[in-house]
Amino acid sequence: MAENQRKHYRQLYIEVEPGEVFAFIPGTIVDIFVKEGEKVTKGQPLCTLHAMKMDNKICSNIDGVVEKINIEPNQNVTKNDVLINIRKEEEE
Repeated sequence: MAENQRKHYRQLYIEVEPGEVFAFIPGTIVDIFVKEGEKVTKGQPLCTLHAMKMDNKICSNIDGVVEKINIEPNQNVTKNDVLINIRKEEEE
């Protein structure tokens, strides 16, 4: 059996934590609509990613609180970069 000589692999399936909002494609951050500590709801737009001549709104995947923003406007990002971390709110 021949040994695989490839050095770099594109990961097709990456396990992501529920509160990690990531770039699905390389591009440039155009605008950020939230601030750290702000409450967000599932489906709420968080930022705009410009890629392939289109502006893509990146939305929250859970209800929670914005814990950390890892981007700033005009920043270039690559595929799978974590843009924003959201902490799920504890139910009372």
